[in-house]
Amino acid sequence: MKEFILVVNDDKDIRRLLGIYLGNEGYRYLTCENAAQALDILEHYQVDLILMDVMMPEIDGISACLRIRERSKMPVIFMSAKTEDIDIIQGLTVGGDDYVTKPFKPIELLARVRAQLRRYKQYNETEKPAHTLQTEDLTLDIESRQVWVSGREVKLTRKEYDILEYMLRNKGQVLAMAQIYEAVWHEEFFCLENAVMMHIANLRNKLNWDNVHPDFIKTCWGRGYQI
Repeated sequence: MKEFILVVNDDKDIRRLLGIYLGNEGYRYLTCENAAQALDILEHYQVDLILMDVMMPEIDGISACLRIRERSKMPVIFMSAKTEDIDIIQGLTVGGDDYVTKPFKPIELLARVRAQLRRYKQYNETEKPAHTLQTEDLTLDIESRQVWVSGREVKLTRKEYDILEYMLRNKGQVLAMAQIYEAVWHEEFFCLENAVMMHIANLRNKLNWDNVHPDFIKTCWGRGYQI
């Protein structure tokens, strides 16, 4: 699964250019024109790296990085026309991982993106949280009870979440309706197929929010369901 990159820049031409280069490299990405939008996106998406302009209206890139660093560790690469040493030092001091001055060559920027993602991936492999479950583009956080598909958070009901967590914990196994019901509802199963089927149907619809992914939950006719 290719990493998810957020481009934050108030210049639409730069956003479009970077989108072309990132897309050609196979990266998934979102672009936005200011830091306020970026902070909102980070509430709903799992982002692996941020390309952040420094000089933006209202909230500048330095202030945004400080707020991001309060909760996230993903790499932040600053892009700026400010080339003085003091500006670069400030960007790195507030939590930036790299600083690219304008005008920059997109190919060079992509090389820096790859380098930062490589370091971040190596770090995560050694510091990988034990409270996440994952399959393909689907990630579940047991502690926060949050779920993401392709980096975007998917809001689930309590029962939908419990079903998904149970199935991910038993990934690869075919689970009968009775097994799912008794594990999630904590009571004996007795002709309650409709309850399970309804919740799984709703769960499928939410997980396939972009109509791109095949069903994460497979139906094994006459036997049950499987992830």
